[in-house]
Amino acid sequence: MVNNLPGNLLLSDFDYILPPELIAQTPLAERTASRLMLVDREQGFVAESSFAHLGRWLRPGDLLVANNTKVLPARLQGKKITGGSIELLLLNQIDATTWSTLVRPGRRLPPGREVVFGDGILRGVLGERLPDGERKVEFTWDNRKTFLTLLAQLGEMPLPPYIHESLEDQERYQTVYSAVPGSSAAPTAGLHFTADFMAELQQQGVAFTWVTLQIGLGTFRPVQVERVADHVMHRESYNLNPEAAGVINATKASGGRIIAVGTTSCRVLEAVADTAGKVVPQAGSTDLFITPGYNFKVIDGLITNFHLPKSTLLMLVSALAGRENILQAYAQAVASRYRFFSFGDAMFIGRH
Repeated sequence: MVNNLPGNLLLSDFDYILPPELIAQTPLAERTASRLMLVDREQGFVAESSFAHLGRWLRPGDLLVANNTKVLPARLQGKKITGGSIELLLLNQIDATTWSTLVRPGRRLPPGREVVFGDGILRGVLGERLPDGERKVEFTWDNRKTFLTLLAQLGEMPLPPYIHESLEDQERYQTVYSAVPGSSAAPTAGLHFTADFMAELQQQGVAFTWVTLQIGLGTFRPVQVERVADHVMHRESYNLNPEAAGVINATKASGGRIIAVGTTSCRVLEAVADTAGKVVPQAGSTDLFITPGYNFKVIDGLITNFHLPKSTLLMLVSALAGRENILQAYAQAVASRYRFFSFGDAMFIGRH
């Protein structure tokens, strides 16, 4: 789905220079210790603060809408029956036993080749080749355990490709409110929150509610076309339950602000809204591509991390605050030595 996509936008319009040493490789010791940049939707960069002081910029009656997806330990290290190591990265579940995966090395492996994991407690058979280099794999296992139980036992967290250091505490790549397993990547804007910090915000009159969007690896795939309108957005499944929809609609009706925690929450809210900005409870999938020119129907603000150059996520935040404002803010972040990407610092875009 493409909404109000100007045909003259180019990929090079969303580029910036990022020194590699600013890409955060590990999380900070304290989740709320990250820095926070304030960006006004009209004026651009406003101020630098810390995430622990987010409450200063929120008002009683604000509603934070966060993605409660849980990242699967979806990287599996196994062996081919014929010998040799093999790695599978689970992407999307096709049915009860079959997944689309990335297999390494797997280009020359024919369909029907069997692989084993954990001394054979989990087995997989390679199936047909899919688009984008993916492969179907059908799994079998001892039914006394669920597949998710075995995955928790055998799998590793699928960290983004720009993170090269190992993660000592796997839970630091999960939000503290993660609840619905299914993602290949974390909704990283939510990594800054702790339960205590959320309780503090609630005490000052800020509310929370949840949506679910299962994040696929398409979020890391680079845009390959120069003309932005030619990009095909990846599709991801979502769910908005009636309780959350009621809270969101009531907040808007009472004049409260809807602030999305992360671009994934933003995409769900905008995907399920009618033309009047009322959200409708539903489950489905979306390929909503938000770029400058998009008319936001639901959200008033966005808490987000700093995104990769030439990425669809950088286009989304540019749609909310203006491309020039965002690129100027990013230049300020580079000059101030902010930490970038998944384990990096945060930005709050709104009316400040």
